[in-house]
Amino acid sequence: MPRAPKAAKAETPKTPKPAKTAKVAKTVKADDDRAAARSGSINVAKPRTSTRTPPSPEELNELARLWEEFKQSEVSGAREGARERLILHYAPLVKYVASRVATGLPASVDQADLVSYGMFGLIDALEKFDPGRGNKFETYAIPRIKGAIIDELRAMDWVPRSVRFKAREIEKAYSDLESIHKRAPTEKEVAARLGVTLRELHEVINQISFVQVLQLDEILSVGSDRGEQVSLLDTLADRDTDPTTGLEGQETRGLLAAAINSLSEREKIVVTLYYFEGLTLAEIGEILGVTESRVCQIHTKAVGQLRLQLVETE
Repeated sequence: MPRAPKAAKAETPKTPKPAKTAKVAKTVKADDDRAAARSGSINVAKPRTSTRTPPSPEELNELARLWEEFKQSEVSGAREGARERLILHYAPLVKYVASRVATGLPASVDQADLVSYGMFGLIDALEKFDPGRGNKFETYAIPRIKGAIIDELRAMDWVPRSVRFKAREIEKAYSDLESIHKRAPTEKEVAARLGVTLRELHEVINQISFVQVLQLDEILSVGSDRGEQVSLLDTLADRDTDPTTGLEGQETRGLLAAAINSLSEREKIVVTLYYFEGLTLAEIGEILGVTESRVCQIHTKAVGQLRLQLVETE
């Protein structure tokens, strides 16, 4: 007799491991979130820009009380005490404005000096601010603090603003014309670019010839990658000999000679007689048959072109 077939064993369904399932789901969710973030369909959390907590109601009430004491008409000890506390409270605002202004200034300007200038603007804003109008004091004070800093910087600058503006315009004109013509521009081309006559251009060059003043402790960026910083005092000639000094000097002289050869004939004569022959501007003027003022203009123009070419070479 044929054997009866064995009954098939009932297979129990396998339950997936929870840990593995959760891991797969987490991976899929992360991939979906990245894809959605790239498409802009979800909001990506932005980093916090400020950790400063808003003032509490108690602090706001105390600040309002200080303003009330400070704005009272009669001069008293309470008013002066409130004034000092308000100055201390808003002092960080002066540091903030000074740091913003310092970003566009040379490294020789000390930020602590800017803070000192800004404190005068803060005190002036405290005296003139009216809390009854409902405006924020910070909105009212920031322009006045910045204005006090800028006014003090302008008062310390011995060069008129118009002269500095003209110097920037001439430098920009030379740079633009060199980019267009691929050569050093002539004075007529620069004058036409600026929309002035040749005589007016000479007068401006004569004015800006006394503008550039360098400090010995000014920090300069040197090297091919501009990563090394030294002071101008460190770049002065040293009596000690160095093996690389001769090679660097020879290379610099070669670059300078090539730059001088690109000047006009009269500019070459002025540079050669002034720097290599040791003649004064008056003596050079007698040789060329022009005035000393005209020689000064030619010298300033030639030095500016040489500086620009050497910077581009580096």
